[in-house]
Amino acid sequence: MADPMYVNRKRFVTSLANELVEPFDKLSKKTRVPKSRLIDEAVEDLLKKYEKRMAE
Repeated sequence: MADPMYVNRKRFVTSLANELVEPFDKLSKKTRVPKSRLIDEAVEDLLKKYEKRMAE
């Protein structure tokens, strides 16, 4: 099976702490927001948090 072709995304593989898996699944289902979009939002927030440190 061939890998899907992504135009606006890049495959990124990671793992999640066991205690975060169920709440993350529930959040995605309740909000009807895909997990990939939630991860995008979390990474954007993290990058903003560290933006000043990264500029040095």
